[in-house]
Amino acid sequence: MLSFIISTDSGSDLPTGYCREHEIPMLPLPVTMDGVTYEDMDVRAFYEKLRSGALPTTSAANLEDTLNLFRRILSQGNDLLHIAFSSGLSSSSGTAFIAAEQARQEFPERNIIVIDSLCASLGHGLLVHKAVKYRDAGKSLAETAEYIESIKGNIVHNFTVDDLHHLHRGGRVSKATAIVGSLINIKPVLHVNDTGHLVAVGKARGRKASIQALVNRMASQIQGFDNPEVFISHGDCQDDAETLAAMVREKFGIQDIMIDYIGPTIGTHSGPGTLALFFLGSPR
Repeated sequence: MLSFIISTDSGSDLPTGYCREHEIPMLPLPVTMDGVTYEDMDVRAFYEKLRSGALPTTSAANLEDTLNLFRRILSQGNDLLHIAFSSGLSSSSGTAFIAAEQARQEFPERNIIVIDSLCASLGHGLLVHKAVKYRDAGKSLAETAEYIESIKGNIVHNFTVDDLHHLHRGGRVSKATAIVGSLINIKPVLHVNDTGHLVAVGKARGRKASIQALVNRMASQIQGFDNPEVFISHGDCQDDAETLAAMVREKFGIQDIMIDYIGPTIGTHSGPGTLALFFLGSPR
């Protein structure tokens, strides 16, 4: 029996099989596309629609759904650690804090801790993975929460996008930058900063150079940190993800690499062809 439950939301982009194996309840963050709201949209169908010109919108988790998830877990006699999508990108973590306070009143005998991950995609997923490993090593809820708070600022998010127009739609770059950058094949390199916001940190000309830039940044950030595993997420560009993984294995000797899709919550704003690399390092 698990000593406590770890839950998260779909902003973590963790594979369904991984969540099932580690008994991680997943709070869906809805996406609306072509007038239909989805809580669990097939990711390949999502990118197919995105490429054909669909303009999806995303929603944060609402209070009712969040509280119902917490109630279900606590009513089964479990304590709970909930690791939420970055407050810099979504109001879901704020909602989770409110839901937790209500849940404590209903279940005063249970312990519940909510953490604002300040992370996104499989950076968020990597933080959840670290919590799972810490719990399964015999650590308590309080010890695990303290550990996760201590490392979340070192979850490095480095990524590049293939199409600047999706970042323009999300307000991340100007229209002029999107048009000119696309014409001259500029690929931005971005990261998630200490406050959980998305910011640009560089640029490269061409896809090959932008992938190499991700590896170069990792080399400058990884020193002094133990990284038995690295996570890579992608916007329907599996071959590029495998290329990046091979480069990481060759340069750093890290063999345990999880690769999975960027889900609709983040893919709505980053678009097809996004490639992201996550690990422990500094500066974030």
